[in-house]
Amino acid sequence: MRVPLADWMTPTDRAILERLRNEGNDELVLTPALIAENTDYARTTIREHLATLLEHELVEYHDEERAIYRLSERGRGYLAGEIDGEELEKSD
Repeated sequence: MRVPLADWMTPTDRAILERLRNEGNDELVLTPALIAENTDYARTTIREHLATLLEHELVEYHDEERAIYRLSERGRGYLAGEIDGEELEKSD
């Protein structure tokens, strides 16, 4: 079952998080271009949403210089249903 979206989230945000999680396999570390290649979204859209997910601490840089992203602990908690959408509304 998919976790509910926070008010600020869109299906694109969830698609990015789920792609990085790579359910049933090892988590992925990906660039915006690789995420775009593996979803139905354009690279520019992915970049915009990654910036928002980064602000909300759901993703983090694996390699900031090369713009490679991975799930954060908070992102894993959200996808596992341990952090609800209301909690994501709070900025840390």
